[in-house]
Amino acid sequence: MTAPSHPTTTTTDHTATTVRRTVHDLALLVARIGLGVLMIGHAWLEFVFGGYSLTGVGAMFEQTGAPLPYLAGPANVLLESVGGVAMIVGLGVPVIGILMAVNMVGAWALVHTSGLYAMDHNGPELVIAIGLLSLVLAATGSGRFGLDHLIARRRRRA
Repeated sequence: MTAPSHPTTTTTDHTATTVRRTVHDLALLVARIGLGVLMIGHAWLEFVFGGYSLTGVGAMFEQTGAPLPYLAGPANVLLESVGGVAMIVGLGVPVIGILMAVNMVGAWALVHTSGLYAMDHNGPELVIAIGLLSLVLAATGSGRFGLDHLIARRRRRA
């Protein structure tokens, strides 16, 4: 015969689980906000350097040798700005995360072509880190503090 479990053990286990889950979701929130702010800031910089026009961004992409620069440049600004906002609010995180990671592979291949930790400040470290963070968020999702979670919860109820 087994002894009944002690009520405080169950309560303590539940509390520990709740705290772990909350810390996990807060970490995802902070990571999403950080990535979103980085991407929005980068989109704004490209827009500024492009002379405050999407055509100018296309011309800038042409200088890097990007394929279809007048399509890729504006699409990049759109992904980084709208995707950055979506990441912050936790909407479409798996899809946005993958798109951002692919975008960073392109940035690495076309723009940040120096070796790691290059003295010319054109090394790929930042785009590699952003790409990896994007993949992690794509795999883990938004957590409870994102719109994806709220939408999924509402669908389960319906």
